[in-house]
Amino acid sequence: MKATQAISALSALAQETRLGVFRLLVQRLPDQVSAGDIALKFDVPPSTMSSHLAILTRAGLTRSERQGRTIFYSADLDGVKGLLEFLVRDCCKGKATECNKLLQAVLPSCCP
Repeated sequence: MKATQAISALSALAQETRLGVFRLLVQRLPDQVSAGDIALKFDVPPSTMSSHLAILTRAGLTRSERQGRTIFYSADLDGVKGLLEFLVRDCCKGKATECNKLLQAVLPSCCP
């Protein structure tokens, strides 16, 4: 991941509703959640939630799948892993193997 991508992902998460949506989607993995259900949960108008979800998706933190007229969202673990790897790339003076405890704490065995 490049610095500009990491900045985009961190910026996407630097807003309360988007951070909450991201955390909800991570909690619900491997299931997907409809955009309408997400908007209801956060008491946000659908058009506003659509903007939040688009920002998270452009940042590589969520994925969407259209099923008929409904769009379902899930956390994009590849994007999350890329961001975390970027953040700890130079951990332990560049000896990434020494950072395994940190990575294991962040990416438990439930995440592929």
